[in-house]
Amino acid sequence: MGSFPYLAECLRQEGFVKKSWYLPSGYSFYFLGEEVLVIPGKALIDQVTPFPSFSEEKLIKALRADQAGQTTFTEFLMTTWASGIVNYEMNFRERTVAYYGLNNEEYKEAYSEVELNE
Repeated sequence: MGSFPYLAECLRQEGFVKKSWYLPSGYSFYFLGEEVLVIPGKALIDQVTPFPSFSEEKLIKALRADQAGQTTFTEFLMTTWASGIVNYEMNFRERTVAYYGLNNEEYKEAYSEVELNE
């Protein structure tokens, strides 16, 4: 619970600028200056499926459940997908996460700055 800002801070301190996650493929891209690392993921769907309609209300509900530690990461990805999100991007410099729908819908949140115990 509440671990995302700590992970984000670790990545920021190691020089990562942003991370993009693509649903439903599960692929993620980590941007480290000019270098980009591509991490293949597990697909969320395995057959032809209609794309869910964007719902900011469903997305916020999914975010709050995840932030409260009520979901696993896979459940978070599925509920994010079900709210009509095609990808999301974490900006480690600005400490924000932007969620994007298929038709250019966007929802953006800031996350708290944290200090790491060394």
